[in-house]
Amino acid sequence: MGYFGLFFSSFISATLLPGGSEALLVYLLNEKYTVSFLLLSATLGNTLGSFTNYLLGKYGITLVIKYRYIQEASLQKAERLFETYGSWSLFFSWLPFIGDPLTLVAGALKYTWWKFLGIVTCAKLTRYVVVYLGFLAVVS
Repeated sequence: MGYFGLFFSSFISATLLPGGSEALLVYLLNEKYTVSFLLLSATLGNTLGSFTNYLLGKYGITLVIKYRYIQEASLQKAERLFETYGSWSLFFSWLPFIGDPLTLVAGALKYTWWKFLGIVTCAKLTRYVVVYLGFLAVVS
């Protein structure tokens, strides 16, 4: 499983598909994998999963709505957040239920892709660092 498994789990959990990667990260931390590679794998996978949502929003928002990959209420809430707080709302892209719609809305609103990647990468890295620090607090 290792680093690639964590990358894949993180990628899937950041898309519109259900999933979570924190438990796998904690397991691999407990198995003494290299922390920096784990954080890199998880952050990269989760960021690319969010970028997939961005691209879906930018090029396929009508299909996403048509096939109900996301609930209309979640999408409307994300739109209001993004319109109110702009790019700052992307720092919450790691949150369950609202993070995925936020990244989708950013794409649908044609937010600048490189700014999107910078903000989302920071948010995702922060999330995994907090999980790591929580792990350290429990095991020490």
